[in-house]
Order: sequence, then C-alpha cells, then structure tokens
Amino acid sequence: MRPAFPPWAAAAMLLVGHLTASGKTGAEEALQVDIINFNFETVQVTWNTSERWGTNLTFVYSFTSMKTEKHCSRYILREGRTAGCLLDAPGDEILSFTIWNGTYPLLNNNLWISNFLKPSVPKDLQFQWRQEALTVTCPELPYSELLYEVQHRSLYDNEWQAKEEGTCNVTIEGLDIDKCYFVRARVKATESGYGPDTYPSEWSEVAYLQRAELRDSCPEKTLFPKFVLISGSVVFLIMFLVFLLIWKLRRVKKLLMPSVPDPKFTFPGLFEAHRGNFQEWIKDTQNVTQLDKVEEREQECVLEEAPMVQHSKAETETPMETMTGPLCLQTGDKEAAGDPGQPPCQRPQGEEVLSLGSFTFVISDNSYVTL
Repeated sequence: MRPAFPPWAAAAMLLVGHLTASGKTGAEEALQVDIINFNFETVQVTWNTSERWGTNLTFVYSFTSMKTEKHCSRYILREGRTAGCLLDAPGDEILSFTIWNGTYPLLNNNLWISNFLKPSVPKDLQFQWRQEALTVTCPELPYSELLYEVQHRSLYDNEWQAKEEGTCNVTIEGLDIDKCYFVRARVKATESGYGPDTYPSEWSEVAYLQRAELRDSCPEKTLFPKFVLISGSVVFLIMFLVFLLIWKLRRVKKLLMPSVPDPKFTFPGLFEAHRGNFQEWIKDTQNVTQLDKVEEREQECVLEEAPMVQHSKAETETPMETMTGPLCLQTGDKEAAGDPGQPPCQRPQGEEVLSLGSFTFVISDNSYVTL
C-alpha cells in the first residue's frame, strides 16, 4: 500500500513519464524530463541540455517524508552541463521537484516514483529437473504486483521462448534433458499495478543447463550421426540418378543419331599418304591388290575324251583330231602371241560355252563346270 500524503500534494498529482515544462518564455525550448525508479532504492531524474539555458540548471526536491526541500547533491553531467540528479529513495513516496534556471523556475511537478519503477535483477536462481520439465526459482522482491519472466532456448532454436508467472517459481515443460539450454530471467512491473511507464529489469546472467546439471557453456552445434547418414545417402542417390540419366541420354542419342565412321580408320593411307585424294588412293590400292597378269593369262586346256564308239576310219580321223585337241580359253593377248601353226581351240561337240566377263565356262552333260 502506498503511504498517505499531505493534502497540499493531492492537487499537484500528475502521473506522467515524460514531463514537459509549461513555464517557458519566448524562444526557450521545452524541458523534457525522464525518471527511473531503481527498485525503490535510487531515483534518477534526467533532462535535456541546451545552450539556450545559459547556465547550469539547478534541481531542488523533496519526498513526502521530508519536511524541507533539498538541493541535489549528485548531479549527472553531460558535455560539461548538469543533465540530471541521483536521489536516494526512501520508499514508495511522492517526489516533488523544481528545476531552476538561475532564479527562474523551468519546471515544477509532483509524482509517485512507483510509476517509473524498474525492478532489480533476479538473483540466486535455482534449477530443478523433473523428467522433461525445468523449474526455476529465486528469492522474490519485497513488493507485489510483479511478473517473473523466464526465457530459454537450445542450440537448435533461433529465438528465445518465454514463460511468465506471478511468483519466482516458473516451470518449463517439454524439454529434452540431453540437450543443452540457455536460461535467463527478469522481473517486470504489471501495468495494472504501476502504470504504463515502468521498465523491466535487466536480464540475469545466462545459465547453461544439460542433463540436470549446470555447465560452463554449451558445446558447439554438432550434427547428429543419423542426420549425417541420411544426408550422405541422399547425396549418393542424387549422384547415381544423375549418372544414370547421362548414360541413358548417350544411348538414346546414339540410337537416334548414329555416329559417322571416321574415314581415317576405314581407308588407311587415304589422308596420311594421299591427303584425301580418293582417286590416287584407289589407284595405289589397285596396284597393290591387282592380280598378277601372268597368272591371269595362264590358261588351262581341258582334254575331253571322246566316248568309246566305233566309227569308220574316215569318220574318226578328222573329228578325233579336233576333239582331242586342247580346248583353250583364249584371251586377246594369247591369240596375239599364239603359234600360227597350231590349230585353234574348238568347242567340244555336245557342250555349251558360257562367258562371264573375261572368263569362259564350258558346261557338259557329265559335269557342272569345266574350265
């Protein structure tokens, strides 16, 4: 409960966080004031400095329990000018103050310091594990209407997760005892009890918890072996599919677009010796593979025996001479070089002669082909 205050202060009660001086003249700037009540122990009052004030400003104050006003004994300086004052707070009382510029008052106000409360940092945090739940406790502050906020996160969380309670006994559920957690706490004043201009306390030191024990720090983030195995399998499968696709594409390309054979391997010597001149290469190849003309010109004579038939001497002399003569396959060269005295070769009687190009075949009734 807030203490009673004298009637003279009731009419001057203004519950504001940022105060602006209304007593200014001409071109004087507005004087803005910020107030912070550190756990009902110290009150900090600061204001904006300006060269227009001419001299250092003077702060005069009093609390409800004080009978007389006092001048500030601990000024806050900024750029060589007074910019604020630190006061020892006797408790949740009304602060009355006046800021003077020489002999001229710039601002005069009265307010509850509890409206600008900033609680102290929670101390002596205790941690208790129960299966998958963590309970955080600490000594509570000597005033009520506060919220105790505990935040936690693991190495695998990107943001802090928070939970608030009206007492410093906060239980966080759904945790993995094998993971390492960062834990911190702070205190906030409720808006319903202290208004909208309060400040949350500073965060406590971060505690590192793993397997129900306090650690000096959490280890660096490491990958689980299972995750590494799965990742390696996926990479191997992707590479295998890529190689299989490339192989299939090469086969399809070979079927649709067969490769043209290189003439260097099909026609040896065409480009090396003849520089691609096909006619010269043909001539050279024919000279190498041409049959020997001597062998071409060799002719075989086929001797055919006449059938054993009795004829008269006159009938058999001439035909037998002709029949027993050699049946030669004549060529143009042999006819030219032949013996003029030798009778020409004659086709046997009863047989057929078949000519194919420069070759002549004699076909008889008793044989297939006779050369």
